[in-house]
Amino acid sequence: MHPAFERARRLLPGLWAGWELCVALLATPAAFALLPQADAGRVASRMLAQEAYTCLALGVVLLVLERLAARRAAAAGQGSQFTPGMVLALGTLFCTVVGYFAVQPLMPAARAGLGAFSFGQLHAVSAGFFVVKLGLIAALAWRALTPAGAVKRPGPSA
Repeated sequence: MHPAFERARRLLPGLWAGWELCVALLATPAAFALLPQADAGRVASRMLAQEAYTCLALGVVLLVLERLAARRAAAAGQGSQFTPGMVLALGTLFCTVVGYFAVQPLMPAARAGLGAFSFGQLHAVSAGFFVVKLGLIAALAWRALTPAGAVKRPGPSA
């Protein structure tokens, strides 16, 4: 794999984790602290929409980069073509699609008292997927800290 792709594969998860933490811990709470609840909800909704599309883009890019690294490692006889990094990237995409694109459209009806689930239930499900996604991204970032093959397994004691 080209060195620039390898650098991007190692850098993007950390930047992505920072982006997610900024949305979760700074931007969304700030909107609710400063604006009336209805306005803060609209601001948060807009931020989360941007976050979801960013996650789709970054998830696909990381999936492709992980696939390239896995293909290179498999060609060198050092591993499978399906790696833990690919599983983590696929997990982030799954959490984004379900947490935002499947649950979010149900929320306006739930807020109006329509539908099978309450707004609070849907919000909890959506937040749960966000937290799981953040964990998966953090795992990708953690894995990116260690170069491939640098983890040494303890050998038999002498």
